[in-house]
Amino acid sequence: MAITSLDPKTALVIIDLQNGIVAMPTAHPVGEVVKQASALAGAFRRYDLPVVLVNVSAGAPGRTEQAPRVREFPAGWTDLVPELNQQPEDHAVTKRTWGAFTGTGLEERLKKLGVTQVVIVGVATSSGVESTARQAHECGFNVTLAVDAMTDFNLDAHTNSIMRIFPRLGETGTTREILDRLDDSRA
Repeated sequence: MAITSLDPKTALVIIDLQNGIVAMPTAHPVGEVVKQASALAGAFRRYDLPVVLVNVSAGAPGRTEQAPRVREFPAGWTDLVPELNQQPEDHAVTKRTWGAFTGTGLEERLKKLGVTQVVIVGVATSSGVESTARQAHECGFNVTLAVDAMTDFNLDAHTNSIMRIFPRLGETGTTREILDRLDDSRA
């Protein structure tokens, strides 16, 4: 794990920290994930860097062998957790697939802002976070993943993404490392 640097125009992308998702059992305490994501959001806002808050409101169409975790979303299920302290300048994205770039216009928006790198955090590591990281990498963004600001519903899936997949898509490190790089690059 090593975060070498952050580009001058880096965006934070927070995946699925919403009421319905954080209420599910996860491999790691989700409260800590929310705390780390909130700290990153605060720092990105202080430095006038884009913050993208993503929620999910549907699943991708098509048959799968494993049934979806949730078939219908009750009221409030898609609402972002209040700890993220959503601000008017934040960009909200509602996705209907695992990845935040599919059919949302996110790539175009970030490129229009001059963003060349994304920091990705959230739930679930092996689905929403990994899919978004894959898409960001394929779109040409530098990708950084804060491994202490994410978790999964399955520990083995979480570990596989962090150890085998993420190093092929970008750089991994901790929230503290990212915060230090932000401070260093703005000093």
